[in-house]
Amino acid sequence: MKINLFNSEDEVLEGLANYFVATAKKSIEDHGQFSVALSGGNSPKKLYELLASDKFKGQLDWKKVHFFFGDERYVPHNDPQSNYLMAKKALLEPLGLSYRQIFPVNTSVSPDEAAARYTNDITLYFAGFDPRFDLVLLGLGDNSHTASLFPYTSVLTDKTASAKAVFLNDQQVYRITLTAPLINKAHHIAYLVYGAGKAEAVHHVIEDKKDIENYPAQLIKPDDGDLQWFLDHDAASMLTNK
Repeated sequence: MKINLFNSEDEVLEGLANYFVATAKKSIEDHGQFSVALSGGNSPKKLYELLASDKFKGQLDWKKVHFFFGDERYVPHNDPQSNYLMAKKALLEPLGLSYRQIFPVNTSVSPDEAAARYTNDITLYFAGFDPRFDLVLLGLGDNSHTASLFPYTSVLTDKTASAKAVFLNDQQVYRITLTAPLINKAHHIAYLVYGAGKAEAVHHVIEDKKDIENYPAQLIKPDDGDLQWFLDHDAASMLTNK
């Protein structure tokens, strides 16, 4: 695990954008394409807008990039809460990508069927090989959740490398998420976290004793890959070892 510290939100975003491009270029050089699982939320939206900006969009052969989603809300694709819709507006449409490069979760079927179909989409993409994304982008919630791996949900003990439906009792909603075993197969995993409001969660996940039920992001430990945190000093303020 590597912690990358920056002075400001803008510097964190630029640092991860540079890491994204460098990782993608290396993957394309090595095997002709780059697969990435995107995260949802406000922080990654700013990252996606930066990647689609004039400063970055010309640095990469985007036709060789394939986009998946680390999790999705169980809402239609045109719903304002949809991770797919956010990524579409911030990154995918501005880059003029082909629909063949984008793998959204089908939320028009039942939650369990949506998860099963997404697992199948991923399996087919990797064509019989072990499903290993080149990069998985993650955020961190105030309650130490990541993707849709929320505290005290059954998916935390799931041992399959797959997508699963998760019901959040407190919100009375479903989400679809990649499981921790599937995320952990990735070649590279990167957290984007900034702001003082995230400091306690960052401390719990990185430095507290193992407590998966309370701090689900502790599940993320790559099997044979690279884990990097992109933090500003506010988010890292409660860490004793920076």
